[in-house]
Amino acid sequence: MAGSTTAERGERQQESAGPPLVRRFRRPRLRMIIVLAVALVLLGAGTVWLLYGSEWLRVRHVSVSGTEVLTPAEVRDAAAVPVGAPLASIGTDAVEARLRGKLRRIDTVEVSRSWPDGITLKVTERTPVLLARENGKFTEIDHEGVRFAVVGKAPKGVPMLELAASRKGSGAASLRRFGTGRLVREAVRVAGSLPPAVARDTGTVKVGSFDAITLELGRGRTVEWGSGEQGRAKARALTALMKAAPKARHFDVSVPTAPASAGS
Repeated sequence: MAGSTTAERGERQQESAGPPLVRRFRRPRLRMIIVLAVALVLLGAGTVWLLYGSEWLRVRHVSVSGTEVLTPAEVRDAAAVPVGAPLASIGTDAVEARLRGKLRRIDTVEVSRSWPDGITLKVTERTPVLLARENGKFTEIDHEGVRFAVVGKAPKGVPMLELAASRKGSGAASLRRFGTGRLVREAVRVAGSLPPAVARDTGTVKVGSFDAITLELGRGRTVEWGSGEQGRAKARALTALMKAAPKARHFDVSVPTAPASAGS
């Protein structure tokens, strides 16, 4: 009887000792969670205020680099970045879209935030590889065949594009099959394949059909190039021909494995 009473007392002591320990552990943990939650809320609110409500992180200047024909002022006007707005609120993708939409001369642009108060615009302009004469002015065409600007004066060193496809024969067939746009891109492809010395001396790239493109060089010389295919091989063949026959007036590299020259 005495033994059972002692065991019961031990069980009651264990039971009575348990809950206070749990309570002692739970209360500090709960207080810590509450403190951390409040701290996170305050930190988040402070961050939002710093980014959008304070005067410290607002757009003060827009810097432009990489322009050649365009002016920095033209780029800033087209970008339309609101000076004084919170820097974090500026959508860089939207700025890029505005620039590419308003200024076709821009090929690529990198828009970035320059903390704490600037926007940086790094521009790459399109470079003309061909010119098309239209209504007394000149349309600049880049390496992708994009017509991106109309200028009153032809830039030096850029060949003229002449679409000479006839309405009969192979010219007419090329127009029906490829369309004017594809023929222009083929001419651009040829212009991009020319050896540097030939490119500088080329005055006109004449397109008779898809596979009948002719170069008109200085001093009355001509080059039958053919299509835009095998451009590197044709460039090598033309360079070798010009060295072998420097006084020739006509060169044919339309079949680069069998180049030919004539005249003197």
